[in-house]
Amino acid sequence: MLKWVLSAILATAVLATPASAQNGPLRLTITDGVIEPLPFAVPTFQAETAGAEQLANDISRLVAQDLIGTGLFREIPASAFISQPASFGAPVSYPDWRAINAQALIGGAVAVSGDQLVVKFRLYDVFSGTELGEGLQFAGTVQGWRRMAHKVADAAYSRITGEGGYFDSRVVFVSETGPKDARQKRLAIMDFDGANLQFLTDSAAIVLAPRFSPRGDRVLYTSYESGFPRINVLDVTTVGRQQLPTAEGEMAFSPRFSRDGQRVIYSLANGGNTDLYTTDLATGAHTRLTSAPSIETAPSFSPDGGQIVFESDRSGTQQLYIMPAAGGEAQRISFGEGRYGTPVWSPRGDLIAFTKQNAGRFHIGVMRTDGSEERLLTASFLDEGPTWSPNGRVLMFMRETQGAGGVSSLYSVDISGLNLQAVPMQGAGSDPSWGPLQP
Repeated sequence: MLKWVLSAILATAVLATPASAQNGPLRLTITDGVIEPLPFAVPTFQAETAGAEQLANDISRLVAQDLIGTGLFREIPASAFISQPASFGAPVSYPDWRAINAQALIGGAVAVSGDQLVVKFRLYDVFSGTELGEGLQFAGTVQGWRRMAHKVADAAYSRITGEGGYFDSRVVFVSETGPKDARQKRLAIMDFDGANLQFLTDSAAIVLAPRFSPRGDRVLYTSYESGFPRINVLDVTTVGRQQLPTAEGEMAFSPRFSRDGQRVIYSLANGGNTDLYTTDLATGAHTRLTSAPSIETAPSFSPDGGQIVFESDRSGTQQLYIMPAAGGEAQRISFGEGRYGTPVWSPRGDLIAFTKQNAGRFHIGVMRTDGSEERLLTASFLDEGPTWSPNGRVLMFMRETQGAGGVSSLYSVDISGLNLQAVPMQGAGSDPSWGPLQP
């Protein structure tokens, strides 16, 4: 019931398949924003061991913060509560929660033993008076309490919406410091909400366009350490790296992993021509995918690995094209006014995100994989480089505001375009790449 209630309040434009309408619960596809967020309550989690009170409060607050940040949920404040759970396993007084219009109730408990942390979670559908799914338990370390909270929020989000969560994930990006004419750029990694910042490289060389591997264990990026752009593969855990071999005078940039993580696709400039290539990371074998006098760059694989979307100026302006992953004839998919670039295939396979420049403004937009139903989600002095959340419902990108002196920040927006917000982070940043859910 709770899942249906949430779907029913989601935006004005929804689609229902005839079969689902006739043979079972209404199946809805969200295509716009939320009219009224779903009200939920998160009483402070129970502290089941001495000294766990602060962690119980911090974890329950972060769970609520994650859900509120989606724009789909509205938290009912504790001051409105009529009753409080007596314990984690105590029966729920549903009338008390219905009276304050809570439609979802999240219960939890926290136990600490030395450095070990256990978090329990339950979700209740207040409207129907039932528990939604079975209780879950997450174990980790006290230092990793934020991950435990993100896991609880992911579970709640998934059970209510029927879609995967994205809170227990990380973003790799370019951290920027210093004045515009002497900008220092380092690779950095952080939680999706800006916490737990770590630097992966120093500021000795300019770095660009980091990209997570499908498993989140490696990062591709372009480095100017040698004076020419070269592609490096960095191990996130050990921070060890290897460089893709290129011939003298060649410039390699704009890399991405294949869906199995075994190959890298990228642009290679040689003799005034720029084409797409792949390199097998195990054997070092190179394969040329395009051969045209135009500039081909910013490739991105489809989720099934069978196709590639990329940008090219072969038509005279910067546009988006799709072709088979092994190479072959390319089909143009962008036909609107302006220039298109930095395409990224959604992990759901249904949409392609892109950067669009038109009439002096930059936009982050999405379109169907055949180029239809183009929608612009943002408009700014400079918005660029979208990256998808693991569930394909949110985009993160770089924004530079006019008069900011070249300082950029990271923003996120959902595919409705109605939940635009700055990503909390330390300092400036650009070129984000959203990784998968952590194992």
